[in-house]
Amino acid sequence: MIKKGKKKKPDVVNKYTGDTWVYSKEVAEHFFNPQNILLNPPNGGLKNEFDAEGMVGSPACGDVMRVWLKIDKKNDKIKKFKWRTFGCASAIATTSILSVMVTERGGMKIDKALKLRPQDIVKRLGSLPDRKIHCSVLGDKALRAAINNWFKKSSQIDRIVEDENRIIDPQTKTTEKDIEEAVLEGATTLTAVQKRTKVGIGYSKCIPQVEELIRFYREKYFK
Repeated sequence: MIKKGKKKKPDVVNKYTGDTWVYSKEVAEHFFNPQNILLNPPNGGLKNEFDAEGMVGSPACGDVMRVWLKIDKKNDKIKKFKWRTFGCASAIATTSILSVMVTERGGMKIDKALKLRPQDIVKRLGSLPDRKIHCSVLGDKALRAAINNWFKKSSQIDRIVEDENRIIDPQTKTTEKDIEEAVLEGATTLTAVQKRTKVGIGYSKCIPQVEELIRFYREKYFK
């Protein structure tokens, strides 16, 4: 326990920039004891064990997430979530906690899983350093990639929701792609993105997600 007024020693210190950050207890737990990780493919390969898979990677930090899903077809739930992630502690912890979130209490409905936001993952982890928020964005993207793969394999084409068409602000119909393009055009702050897209002005609930996407795309394209 840290005494009041005493700062905790940083877990990470960047030797080039001097930047520091402290990981939460939950992040450390899921990094050192990851849940639902797939260590070795089962006999006969993954196709006989799982219904769908998805993969996403980030040029910004080198993280690559790959997930496999087993679907409860009768109840339209995610029964099993296995994963492999190559990356930092935040990336591993993010995938681990996400696998718990979608499989606990008998499994999460697919429609609900599609609505999971990066801030939902961050909240369960007890927060992440700002520089590592993009790992939570990758987590929900990897899950959607796997769910979309299931939709394609099961001929549920009308249920596919690609990231670039995913609506962030239902009032302005601003999509994730709109935010990405705004950042590419030089809008690297919330105020600048709002001037271009009006996102979050009348629907403030989406602002945390918008800010996380701005950070993600800013790091991805401008590092």
